[in-house]
Amino acid sequence: VQLQASGGGLVQAGGSMRLSCAASRMTFSTYALGWFRQAPGLEREFIAGIDRTGYNTDYADSVKGRGTISRDNAKNTVYLQMNSLKPEDTAVYYCAAVFRSNGIVVSVSGSYTHWGQGTQVTVSS
Repeated sequence: VQLQASGGGLVQAGGSMRLSCAASRMTFSTYALGWFRQAPGLEREFIAGIDRTGYNTDYADSVKGRGTISRDNAKNTVYLQMNSLKPEDTAVYYCAAVFRSNGIVVSVSGSYTHWGQGTQVTVSS
């Protein structure tokens, strides 16, 4: 399994970003997917998760109403759209995958078995 995250960069506060995570060497539609982030000096935190079908999602309170996770099983890609960005959204963002044959959203980082390399997002005030 390989996960390649992209789309990070420098964004002004109030702006938007769209992260992508392309997967390979896996049967993409059988995996639950998630986005996490880690700011300097802090633990990695759950941002959003989506089940294998794309019908069920979950979000951290910190991004509810601002973030949308989605997936395209035909393109083996999961996305994270974030709006109204704040300086506190600055972090390295990671995508993750875990095999789940049922429609379960996974929000615990320790449950994920595969991780992308991370992409830096910096929000300037």
